Amino acid sequence: MSAATSKSGLSAATLGRRITELERQVGERLFVRAQTGYSLTPVGEELLVRAEEVEASMLALKRWKDGAIGERVVRVSAGPWTSAFLGRQIGQIWTASDRFGLELVTANQKVDIGRRNADLGIRNQRPTEQWLAGRLIGRVAYALYARPELVSGVAAGYFVGVAGEASQTHAARWLHARHGDRIAVRGNDALSVLELVAAGAGISVFPCFVGDSDPRLSRMAEPIPELETEQWLVAHHEERHSHAVRTLGDRIAALMREHGPLFRGEHSRAGPSR
Repeated sequence: MSAATSKSGLSAATLGRRITELERQVGERLFVRAQTGYSLTPVGEELLVRAEEVEASMLALKRWKDGAIGERVVRVSAGPWTSAFLGRQIGQIWTASDRFGLELVTANQKVDIGRRNADLGIRNQRPTEQWLAGRLIGRVAYALYARPELVSGVAAGYFVGVAGEASQTHAARWLHARHGDRIAVRGNDALSVLELVAAGAGISVFPCFVGDSDPRLSRMAEPIPELETEQWLVAHHEERHSHAVRTLGDRIAALMREHGPLFRGEHSRAGPSR
């Protein structure tokens, strides 16, 4: 209930009254109330599915209307590094002459495209949801990087780890599993980890398109085979043929193909011997 009050802006008492009234109108018990919170009954679960279908339809209708008058905003979800890359390449995926806007939705976890929280998503695996369509647009390599000069944490052989929500990415888990006992410094977001490594606080793992593009970093070794991922462009099957989504998707796919060698780790700069 506390999470619901925070998201809705309504008090717990108001939400409680509305839930009771909804149950009265439906004629069924929708929630099981306990000291630990509310949980859905089987009837409540069924109603939730139907409500989500209605919500998705209403959002699709609104976006159709917005697109018809040239005010549609296409939302693209991606991880922090990919979002930053798209931002730097904005001129290749969007121009002021386009009849749609662009919003980058940056998240470490995948965004729910089925509920229209995004129109396009760049993910590291093929979508499994039946309402999503995906196309493979590339591969992403990962490697260990450090500041070229052997200073501070680098000289001591320390690593820079990831804390908080960002620690759940596959690269962060890999680093913790293999070098957790040597992690001396942590950052809770991608940019802070990058800055710590660039300052010499230690070694960390980055996508090669990030590490190889930063002149402050040097690759320590060849890409790590078990961390390589696929890169999928995902869209809702009902939305992927709309002009704005199709246009932006094609441009992103072309951009990723153009920079494929960078993403695959084929643009390494030689660093100092270790």
